[in-house]
Amino acid sequence: MTDPVLALTDARLTLAGNAGPVEILKGITLSVHKGETVGLIGPSGSGKSSLLMLMGGLERATGGKVLALGQDLTAMNEDALARFRRGNMGVVFQSFHLIPTMTALENVALPLELAGVKDAFDRAQAELDSVGLGKRMHHYPSQMSGGEQQRVALARAAVPRPAILLADEPTGNLDGVNGQAIMDLLFGLRDRHGATLVLVTHAPELAARCDRVIRLADGLLAPEAHAPASMTKAAE
Repeated sequence: MTDPVLALTDARLTLAGNAGPVEILKGITLSVHKGETVGLIGPSGSGKSSLLMLMGGLERATGGKVLALGQDLTAMNEDALARFRRGNMGVVFQSFHLIPTMTALENVALPLELAGVKDAFDRAQAELDSVGLGKRMHHYPSQMSGGEQQRVALARAAVPRPAILLADEPTGNLDGVNGQAIMDLLFGLRDRHGATLVLVTHAPELAARCDRVIRLADGLLAPEAHAPASMTKAAE
């Protein structure tokens, strides 16, 4: 088997709270391999989003080690982390995080422009076409529905053709119809670009489409964390 795309060894996250330190993640050891689709599930407060943020270098582990594509994220400074994410990761959030003063086309082209890509706008337009928003590319986020904004966010995450795609509750703010459409697009992007996909979700139908489901509880991996999704569902 090839080296994992993501590898966490005893990864811990402790944050300062009003009553003292709070242990969010209590020692996570986990590997994700190339092309794999992994769903992170568990109750609110179990550490799912925090684990995703460690994988993306958006939170810094306070213990243990986090490797992405063989690079030690825990040893990088903020500038190095930003450069690494820009070249290797796409991140999709529940709340879209689009820049309101930029059109859809400008939002999607931005990561390519920052990377100095010459055909940034051509590639951004092609990506918007692929998510069904070619006719909306000159609209601003305020002129779009929630489903359309999430499509723009997906296109922005996918346009650099990242090796790793991370999604935090990508359907959480959407109704059933839009949520289903975003699921289909998310897995379509994974297939088209060959990215490794890790997503946090409360939606059983989204978790069911993953190769593997990892359940967290109280900052720890649940016993079935390493089982394939089909085995996990069969045991429930």
